Amino acid sequence: MAEVTLTGVSKSFGSDTALDNLTMTVPDGSFVVLLGPTGAGKTTTLRMVSGLDRPDSGRVFIGGLDVTALTPAQRNVAMVFQQYSLYPHLTVRENLEFPLKSPQLKTPQVQIDRKVNEVAGILQIGHKLNNRATELSGGEMQRVSIGRALVRNPAVFLMDEPLSSLDAKLRADLRIEIKNIQARAGATFLYVTHDQIEAMTMATHVGVLDHGRLVQFGTPREIYENPVSIYAASRLGQPRINLIPANLFPGAPENATEIGLRPEQIKQGEGESSLVQRVERLGDQTRLHLAFKDHKLITVTDAHTELKPGDIVPIRPQNPFYFDANGARIPPRTTT
Repeated sequence: MAEVTLTGVSKSFGSDTALDNLTMTVPDGSFVVLLGPTGAGKTTTLRMVSGLDRPDSGRVFIGGLDVTALTPAQRNVAMVFQQYSLYPHLTVRENLEFPLKSPQLKTPQVQIDRKVNEVAGILQIGHKLNNRATELSGGEMQRVSIGRALVRNPAVFLMDEPLSSLDAKLRADLRIEIKNIQARAGATFLYVTHDQIEAMTMATHVGVLDHGRLVQFGTPREIYENPVSIYAASRLGQPRINLIPANLFPGAPENATEIGLRPEQIKQGEGESSLVQRVERLGDQTRLHLAFKDHKLITVTDAHTELKPGDIVPIRPQNPFYFDANGARIPPRTTT
């Protein structure tokens, strides 16, 4: 497997800037998830690494080799697209075999059969191997698409929202399987998703992109617990971080305009009064929807709470995040 490095990569499409001087390193054997809304530059980053597009400026390295001018075939990467990339006239087995029958690989048939059967079992499509791609459901087609990448041993796996079209149970199952595959193989994964759960549970590192710029790069926990900005803080966490004017609670830094409160940063039972507007029971936890000085807050409480709409709950911030007028994080005060 291989480390991937982008240095000063920029890419524009007409007047639209997709990537703006992007510098990022995907460590060897890591599972890096790119997060950001539509237009942030996530898919363009994948296309830079794969060779499907070339940067206007900057360089791309895989395993220390400058691959900027190389074709996709020369880069030894495997890409899974959001849309199904199958040959409709071929069976599932033939679709899975296809990458291994490349003249460049010259894989013996015995190895092809073993690898195809192994991947089909992991993806729960062994019983569909003799079906044509046109006879599959959408979820099955996406599993075959993922399988076409897994049967190979590329330097880097590139995945562009591969689970977005699957049902909830299958997404959960494949989330675990893909992470297990990556961990067992020590493979390098660069993965795009809008799903915060996928990012939190699968990633070793998260890259937060905004209009083609890398805003923050770190472990999911680092970004969740120590975001550099409102934008970064809003990318992870369910329910989303609460943002309210900083002056609603005492003790805010002088240049703070907003205070960010994740559910666990709202201390209940002491402080200033808030009104319970809704109680949302989710089984393992209960969310409280609160009204506080004309602002809405969401926090979590005991799954078996007896609170109900109309109740009053005292609250106060506990280790909150403060942000300035530009949305940048104000470092917490240090004590000596």
